Amino acid sequence: MKKIEAIIKPFKLEEVKNALNKIGIQGMTITEVKGYGRQKGHKEIYRGAEYEVDFIPKIKIEIIADSAIVNQIVEIIQQTAKTGKIGDGKIFVFPVEETIRIRTGEKGIDAV
Repeated sequence: MKKIEAIIKPFKLEEVKNALNKIGIQGMTITEVKGYGRQKGHKEIYRGAEYEVDFIPKIKIEIIADSAIVNQIVEIIQQTAKTGKIGDGKIFVFPVEETIRIRTGEKGIDAV
């Protein structure tokens, strides 16, 4: 099993979610996060005063999936979340040692 974490632009969430639902992804965790990468934030003007926005709003998607479909999930996220502009985000893939469903005690891929 693997954990896929994707940091994407907020307006891309529905599109990514719908694309993942089409391939049978049944669950994911979504978190509203803020951060910056190479773009180091941006400048905005409010009432004539310029100020720097250091942390850009993003969405973090977390999915636990069978290792056999990780590449497909990553490809879908990459294609769907891409705008071609700075700040499109990142995808991280981590190994998962164990998963346990609290309610039933199921383990492994059955718990996902």
